[in-house]
Amino acid sequence: MIIYEMKLEGTQSQYRSLDLAIRTGRFVRNSIIKAWMDGKIKSRNHAYSYCKVLSDNPQFPWAKKLNSMARQAHAERAWSAIERFYQHCKHKIPGKKGYPKFKKYQVRASVEYKTSGWKLSEDRRYLTFSDKFNAGTFKLWGSRNLHFYQLKQIKRVRVVRRHDGYYAQFMIDHQREQKKELTGQQIGLDLGLNHFYTDSSGEQIDNPRFLRQDERRIKKLQRRLSRTKKGSQNRKKARNRLGRMHLLVSRRRNDWVCKLAQHVIQSNDLVAIENLRIRNMVKNHKLAKSISDAAWYRFREWLEYFGKVYGVPVIAVEPAYTSQNCSNCGEKVVKTLSTRTHKCHHCGYVADRDENAAINILKSALKQLSNTVGQTEINASGEIDLCLNGETQASKSARRKRKVSQ
Repeated sequence: MIIYEMKLEGTQSQYRSLDLAIRTGRFVRNSIIKAWMDGKIKSRNHAYSYCKVLSDNPQFPWAKKLNSMARQAHAERAWSAIERFYQHCKHKIPGKKGYPKFKKYQVRASVEYKTSGWKLSEDRRYLTFSDKFNAGTFKLWGSRNLHFYQLKQIKRVRVVRRHDGYYAQFMIDHQREQKKELTGQQIGLDLGLNHFYTDSSGEQIDNPRFLRQDERRIKKLQRRLSRTKKGSQNRKKARNRLGRMHLLVSRRRNDWVCKLAQHVIQSNDLVAIENLRIRNMVKNHKLAKSISDAAWYRFREWLEYFGKVYGVPVIAVEPAYTSQNCSNCGEKVVKTLSTRTHKCHHCGYVADRDENAAINILKSALKQLSNTVGQTEINASGEIDLCLNGETQASKSARRKRKVSQ
């Protein structure tokens, strides 16, 4: 699946119709959550059936205006939250289990259509919504060309509202694959804050710190927002300016991370990266802003995506002791975070702390890959039962009495 996003150009009355559709989708989702709390819904099929109950209820005439498949899509969202809560309880995940909550109004919200409720023009430049909200036809603005795909390949259309306008996301059933020449290079990446990453060859990429660059402008817009009167038009305008500034920062960060990940994948035949627990790391309030600004998890997502596109394995290894162990002899050398140079007292190896960790990450990935390949070969040969069971029990069949033919 690939997702193309294009901006919707329309009038203010059309945008208000989209707002009503988004609000109705949120109402369907919250109603299903409420019904599940009351014990009326116990499965996904019950959630689908409850959409019909909402549309037939005369107390909620707006629910019938939303397309039936759009109501089902929001029922899927509600049941996904419920299933996630069940899975967390089943696996006994520590901490909060993610009990489903009601969605409230947010500027960034969406409504999702499946295969009906929308129509593309023949030139793929206009999108028309055919539900009873009468949003009408919007012009599509974007660099993506939908002519390469058939209409039956577009499985869903999602309308997303942001601070700078409304966007249409097209979910296309297509597997993206690109050829890549072998480079004969393998790389291990150690992520950090001083440098975005240090690879196993010693190359370092500086951390751009997009939030820090525009933090002064963001704080200025935040002060202007705090001075406005609640509920006034000036407050809405100030909130919109602040939201657009945050959008600018996030888009710059995502674009930089995407291009860097694609470059790393195209330049190597194997990429090893740390399996960092970002959710636990941001609990440190002294480093939370810098960690969030670095976008390590987003970088890993793009690495895994481009790894599938170009056929390059991306292996995530546990980061434990990668900075402490010596990459030359394997002995443990205890260091504090302030110690940036690795000096092994056993073999005399001296290197940058992050470079030493990147080499250990690459070695762990290669070991993990070799174990996986060996296990796969054993499964393919069909001899794994003999290897795991240890001693064979040939005498068991010998104890059986032979039948004497008469």
